[in-house]
Amino acid sequence: MDGQPLDLLELAGSRKLDLYRQLYTIRRVEESLLALFSQGLLSGTVHTCIGQEACGVGVVNALDRTRDVIWSNHRSHGHFLAYSDDMEGLLAEILGKSTGVCGGIGGSQHLHTGAFYSNGVLGGTIPCAVGSAWAEKLRGTGAIGCVFLGDGAMAEGAVYEGLNMASLWNVPLLFVLEHNGQAQSTPTRYEHVGSFEDRVRSFDIEVETLNADEVMVVLGAATRAVKQVRRRNRPLFLILHTHRLCAHSKGDDHRPEEELQEIRRLHDPVANFRQQLMALDPSAVTASEAALETRLQQAIVAAQAAHPRDSNDFFAGEPR
Repeated sequence: MDGQPLDLLELAGSRKLDLYRQLYTIRRVEESLLALFSQGLLSGTVHTCIGQEACGVGVVNALDRTRDVIWSNHRSHGHFLAYSDDMEGLLAEILGKSTGVCGGIGGSQHLHTGAFYSNGVLGGTIPCAVGSAWAEKLRGTGAIGCVFLGDGAMAEGAVYEGLNMASLWNVPLLFVLEHNGQAQSTPTRYEHVGSFEDRVRSFDIEVETLNADEVMVVLGAATRAVKQVRRRNRPLFLILHTHRLCAHSKGDDHRPEEELQEIRRLHDPVANFRQQLMALDPSAVTASEAALETRLQQAIVAAQAAHPRDSNDFFAGEPR
């Protein structure tokens, strides 16, 4: 495997625009969530993936949404939107409304739709992902699992138990480490010794490391990784070096402003891809953005007007 990008010109124009639409959707939805939080309108917390959008979009588009099982973490909005495109359900959910994807009960960190699952327990989805991927193998469905985790989770014992079991049982599971170098506000160098690659290889699991500033690079590597996991019925580990452009959660960012400005200038995956597409078809890009803005504003209005969740709703039946 290598980290070469898919050729931009090899993809049909509609596919390229769809990838950008997903990146732009995630960015604008999360910017809107931060604005709504500042107005006191959100129910619970919110952790954005602003700056990391290429990870979720690149990986999810390499998977088979009709059968593969995806597990996400507390920073799940980007993965969720790349998988489902349900911004209406997500916004309503985080606003605590009954029209939310989980009836307003799950909030930002506990999302479920189709074969997509998330929770906010650091490293806690790894055993779940191993079990569900193994179940798909035993059932002979041809589906694989994919689990997203951050570098902070690499301090959790459950992660290493999961790596051991996945390798021992030949589980078809793709581990995706979104390595932004920050565990909340603690730089990696203050938390971990050695390399993550060596840790993973000690479980006899192949690992690939790449920079994730470009969605095409991530999509190319993820496409090859998914094919390999499916063909070999073995786990594989991707380490995506990415950059979180915003705080861990709302406002607790202790990085120097000069550092953040440099990251925004050089490592913004949405701006990078937009620049490439604008050189090919600027009118299509701006039209896609305008359509998204209209849809987003309509979704926000609808979510604010929706009926709030009721604690009794949890026992009344299935969320939508």
